[in-house]
Amino acid sequence: PIAFIDDEQSLHGSTISGLKVFDPKDLYTLIESNHAKVVLLAMPSSTIEQRQEILTRMEPFSIQVQTIPGMSDLVAGSATVSDIRAISVEDLLGREPVPPQQELLSANISDKVVMVTGAGGSIGSELCKQILTLNPKCLVLMERSEYALYQIHQDLQDLRNSIGQDIELVQVLASSQHRQQAEAAMRRFKVQTVYHAAAYKHVPLVETNVVEGVRNNVFGTLHAVEAAIATGVESFIMVSTDKAVRPTNVMGATKRIGELICQAHARIQDGTKLSMVRFGNVLGSSGSVIPLFKKQIQDGGPVTVTHPEITRYFMTIPEAAQLVIQAGAMAKGGDVFVLDMGKPIRIVDLARRMINLSGQTPWSAGDKAHKRTGDIEISFSGLRPGEKLYEELLINVSATPTQHPRIMTALEDFLEINDLKAILQDLMVACELQDAQQLRKLLQTAPTGYTIQSKPTDIISSPDADETSQTSAILKLVRG
Repeated sequence: PIAFIDDEQSLHGSTISGLKVFDPKDLYTLIESNHAKVVLLAMPSSTIEQRQEILTRMEPFSIQVQTIPGMSDLVAGSATVSDIRAISVEDLLGREPVPPQQELLSANISDKVVMVTGAGGSIGSELCKQILTLNPKCLVLMERSEYALYQIHQDLQDLRNSIGQDIELVQVLASSQHRQQAEAAMRRFKVQTVYHAAAYKHVPLVETNVVEGVRNNVFGTLHAVEAAIATGVESFIMVSTDKAVRPTNVMGATKRIGELICQAHARIQDGTKLSMVRFGNVLGSSGSVIPLFKKQIQDGGPVTVTHPEITRYFMTIPEAAQLVIQAGAMAKGGDVFVLDMGKPIRIVDLARRMINLSGQTPWSAGDKAHKRTGDIEISFSGLRPGEKLYEELLINVSATPTQHPRIMTALEDFLEINDLKAILQDLMVACELQDAQQLRKLLQTAPTGYTIQSKPTDIISSPDADETSQTSAILKLVRG
C-alpha cells in the first residue's frame, strides 16, 4: 500500500502503520507520483449511491478499482475481509433496493405448490431461489434443457440445506410447447402458482430462427396457459419484456402475442388469475452485454457496441425476480404490470466505465483524428437485425401506480378470444410449413405493432414463390 484516503477531515495528516492519510482531492497526485496500479475501496457498508459517487470520481484515472465484500456477506460468513474482488456491474448500475412487502412475497408461494417454467434460465433460476426461501410446500422445476435443470436443482439443494428447510423439489424435463406434458405435471403435483419464465429472448437468434421462436414464445405460452386453466391453477404470472412494446423484432412480437394470449384467456374465465410482468434487461443474464464486455476487456478488446446512441434499461436479476413475485400477488386477472427500471443507460458509457475501472483507457476511431490514445478500443458494429436504439415499457402513454413504488399497471389493448384463435391458427399452419416469411407477415398483421426494420435472414429458408402461394392457399382453406 502507498497511502490511505479518507473523507474524514480529522484524520488527514495522521499516520497508520507508517502510511499517511490523505484527502480525496490528493488522489490524482498520489496515483501519478507513485505509479499506483490499484485503488481498494474498503467501504463494505456504504450504500450503492455512495459507491457510485466514488466510482464516478475514479473514472478519469483509468486505474483498477477493487473492493472488499459487503457487510451482509461478512456477517453471513459467505465472504471474509480478505476476499478482494473487482468492482461489479451492480456497483456501476445498481440502485438501492426498496424493502419488499412481505405479504406480497408470500401470497402466492407460502405453503403452496409452485411451478417455474424455464427454471434453469437467468430469470427462472433466480425466481426459484427466491421462492425456495419463502417456504413453498413444493417447488416444481420445469425446464427443457437437461443440463440447466440439473444445475438449478443442484443449486437449490445447496440452498435448501443452508436454510435448513425440507422443501420438496421436483424436476420436470419438459417443454411448455407440449400441452400434455405441462398439463400432466400441473395436475400430478396439484400446482397452485405458475411463473412462466420459459422463452427464447435473444433477439438476433430469434430473428434468424423465426419458426422456433414462434413455437416457443407463442405456443409455449398458449399451452402453459391452457394447462393452468384446465388444472385449476390459482395464479399464472408470465414474465414479459419491454421488447413487446412496438416491437421491431420477432422476439418482441412473439412476446406481445404471449401477452395477448394471457389477456384474452383472463376475460373468458375467472378460475385462474392471469397476469404479465414487463421489464427490460437484467444485469449478467445470458446474452447480456455485461458478460460480453467483461470477456472482451479481459481479451484486450475491442469492446463492441452496436451504435453510439443505443440505450437500455437495466435491473439486477434479484430485484427483477423479487418484483415479479410481488407484482403477481396483486393480480386481479389480465393485468399488465410494468416495473420501474430507473433511468436508461447509454451502452457506450457503460463500456467506457467498465474499461476505465479495469485500470485501462478506452479509445475509439473518432478519438483525436483516429489516433490511438488508449488501451482498449470501443468499436461500433452497427445495429443488429431487429434491434432498436431505445426500448419502451408502455404501449399506451399512461400507467397507474400500485401499492408498490416500483410496480405500475398498464391499460393495454387486448383481443377477444375468437380473434386471437384465428391469428393463432394461421401462425400454427405457417409453423407446420416452416414458412418464416409468412410468419413475419402474420406477426405484422396481428395487433402487435410489429414493424420490420431490416431484411430478414433465416437459418431455415423460407419457401419459394410456389410454396408461398401454397401456404396462402392453405391458410385460406383453414379460415374457410
